[in-house]
Amino acid sequence: MTAPTPSAAPVRSPGAWVVGASSGIGRATAARLARDGYAVAVSGRREDRLAEVVREITDQGGRAFAVPVDVTDPASLSTAYTQVIAGFDGPLEVLVCSAGTNVQNRWWSDLTPADFDRIVDTNLNSVTRCALTVLPGFRRHGFGQIVVVSSWAGWQYMSAAGAAYGASKTALGALVQTLNDQEGRSGVRATHLCPGEVATDILRTRPVPPPEEEMARMLDPDDVAEAVGWLAGLRAKVCVNELVLTPVHNRMYVDTSAYRPQEAGA
Repeated sequence: MTAPTPSAAPVRSPGAWVVGASSGIGRATAARLARDGYAVAVSGRREDRLAEVVREITDQGGRAFAVPVDVTDPASLSTAYTQVIAGFDGPLEVLVCSAGTNVQNRWWSDLTPADFDRIVDTNLNSVTRCALTVLPGFRRHGFGQIVVVSSWAGWQYMSAAGAAYGASKTALGALVQTLNDQEGRSGVRATHLCPGEVATDILRTRPVPPPEEEMARMLDPDDVAEAVGWLAGLRAKVCVNELVLTPVHNRMYVDTSAYRPQEAGA
């Protein structure tokens, strides 16, 4: 009598945790990683928005679950991490830090200490908290990808960003370098991802929001999500330390360029 063939072990999907997933770049990134085969934990403060993201992903055949979190609250983050790990049947391999904020009154003449602190706490300190939370598990696993969604303002000076946003995003570049310096030998890699202008709601917080025809030329969240998917899919030995992507019609150049098209051929 032939012995029964043992059933194959269930497939254990790698896990991805997207912080700031309720809208914009984070939302698009969660959907992209789910299409790439990750089980995705989506986090943010707006539970109704997170439920929508989970529904969209699962309707497309992906795996996702919501874990509400306030990344400015260490206790909330610790609780969320426990829930994230419990929700996966495989290892957590990817952390995407996409939470960010700015204020309309961003010039020195209007900026308040409270607004400065809030922006830095969300854009910079929360990334530090998230990294410290996942690093022990990444080290044990021998691999981990951290994608820090920064900004053109984190790569080049950008006047429109204001003092607090520019300072917080610029500091992320140094933060990522320390991760690659100290954690790369444990198999952990990090990327400072610097998109140019992306057509998201945060642009409407500018003192002078861009007109709709200009927003139509910008990157959209799916463009940035595609870059995150590419980063996550690279072989484990490859690290992209910094990645800058912009729209072809890049207003960062157009608005400051000495070149004028009518001068061509003159």
